[in-house]
Amino acid sequence: MVSAGFILLSLIVTSTYAWNIPNFTNLVVFGDSWSDAGRLNYIIAHNGSLPPVGWTNNESSVAADGGRPWPSYVGQYTGATVHNYAVAGAVCANSLTPRTCEPTQQLFPDIATYGIPAFLADDNYVLSNGTKFMTIPTESTVFAIMIGGNDVGAYGYLTDSQVAGTTIPNYVDCVFEQIDRLYQHGARHFILNTLGALYLSPQYGMPGAGGLKATQYWPDKYSNITASSQRMLEQVALVNAIYKVRTPLDVEYRRRYPEAQFALVDLEALMNDIYHHPEEYLNGTAPLNVTGYINHCALNGTDCARTDNNNPDAFMWYDELHPSEQTWRMIAKSFVQVIEGHSKWTRYYSG
Repeated sequence: MVSAGFILLSLIVTSTYAWNIPNFTNLVVFGDSWSDAGRLNYIIAHNGSLPPVGWTNNESSVAADGGRPWPSYVGQYTGATVHNYAVAGAVCANSLTPRTCEPTQQLFPDIATYGIPAFLADDNYVLSNGTKFMTIPTESTVFAIMIGGNDVGAYGYLTDSQVAGTTIPNYVDCVFEQIDRLYQHGARHFILNTLGALYLSPQYGMPGAGGLKATQYWPDKYSNITASSQRMLEQVALVNAIYKVRTPLDVEYRRRYPEAQFALVDLEALMNDIYHHPEEYLNGTAPLNVTGYINHCALNGTDCARTDNNNPDAFMWYDELHPSEQTWRMIAKSFVQVIEGHSKWTRYYSG
């Protein structure tokens, strides 16, 4: 008798060539500040009001990396049209880890009640001239989800701020529930990212490796820096282990998404490679820096000053929590390889 464990192991080992997109034309993105291209800026500037249906970000707003977000670079490198529904501060579901945006005194829009509905509304929107606002061909559109930094971080699971009775597996359930909704709408190509190496960031890093006592994003940080860093390490390991088992289980064994293709990107491993081999990713005339950061602000987020000596591409981190634009450029190049079907950081699965 063959065990379920053996079947799952076989799926994990053999499912590496299931990805095929001959003509990549559209990228639809859901996430938080690691992907946001200006939605939170709009919301804050409009006193908490959400962007209207059919909104396109034509502003030259700076992303949380100090420049352009990674989806913009993927669009540049491939020629694909990018539809970005990421919102800085977002979580998968406010029913699990609600977080308040101080400027608006409202909850940050999440993926479950804002990101997915906003995309569906745009996809159904018809302009006054009778043409559709968006054209999303099933065979050439990729849907990417990069969420979790706020869910498992400060004022989320890391600080036990989640809704009572909810757990980290509930957050993973939420991610797959959003994939369910997109699949039911017709999506068939998904890029799912593991959590990034948050424990390497200055906000969550170890003492002696750039870890800070407090940051603008966590001003009342626990005094035991080592403990908070180690707990973040454990949470990232837990979430990513679940993703690596559940994705092939749901996609190929349970056949939850017939005829869909999945690329599971090990963002944690990629970021660790940048951290340990910066010479392959960062550049510039100054010494490469993977523990410091560019933009230094007071704990209330004001009085910010750059300390990059006009050499931002030498840094892995833009501020205490966000990778630099150069880091995201390199990750975007890796994403192009993901879409082309030959990324060493990715496993591919087919329903």
